[in-house]
Amino acid sequence: MAGTLTAANILTRVNNILQNTGNIRWSSSEQLEYLSDGQREIAMIRPSATATHANIQLATGTEQSIPADGLRLFSVNRNMASTDLNAAGARAISKVNLDVINSEEPSWHDPTVTGRAAHGTVVKHYMFDDRDPRKFFVYPGVSGNAYVEVVYSKNPTTLTATLDTIQVDDMFVNALINFVLYRSYLKEGEFAANFQRAGSHYQLFTQALGLTAQADAGDLPKQEATVG
Repeated sequence: MAGTLTAANILTRVNNILQNTGNIRWSSSEQLEYLSDGQREIAMIRPSATATHANIQLATGTEQSIPADGLRLFSVNRNMASTDLNAAGARAISKVNLDVINSEEPSWHDPTVTGRAAHGTVVKHYMFDDRDPRKFFVYPGVSGNAYVEVVYSKNPTTLTATLDTIQVDDMFVNALINFVLYRSYLKEGEFAANFQRAGSHYQLFTQALGLTAQADAGDLPKQEATVG
């Protein structure tokens, strides 16, 4: 869910507030670091801010991982023909409770158990444990050449130039401005007034994100189905 504004669009507003004409007190590279940290903070607090779709090839077996740039899984939607985002979609995939499938079919990870279907290329269900957000399991396990569409939270990369586009939605611009101001004033934290300003801007940052338990819970997969 990348934005359309550049780092320069945001830092221009920040420097107007700081009266940092010519980047004398705070350098451009320093502010890019603050902005990069702000994006990562947003992704940590509100993972949905960096939600992205991808088609991935599954590993042989049941245990799977989201792409290396991912922070946490949101959902596994459907079987796909390949990793091409324009590939044809196939059977939908539902989320089931991991404890339920472990109880109903304890040997579901083992393709050699008598009476179990051999691992193939079509996934029916997926399981997710919030305590291990980069991992998930598929049922039945796959033997290779299996592809699925996933939605996951992507870890923002470091901004290296003012012309770089921000990697969160434009709706988070005010939050980013307040985060950069927070870090800027924190640098001058030996002065009591600036330390207080830093705290005020961080509070505005969290308020802009709507930091509530309900928001966090809304980012987790919820749909469940019976094993079948």
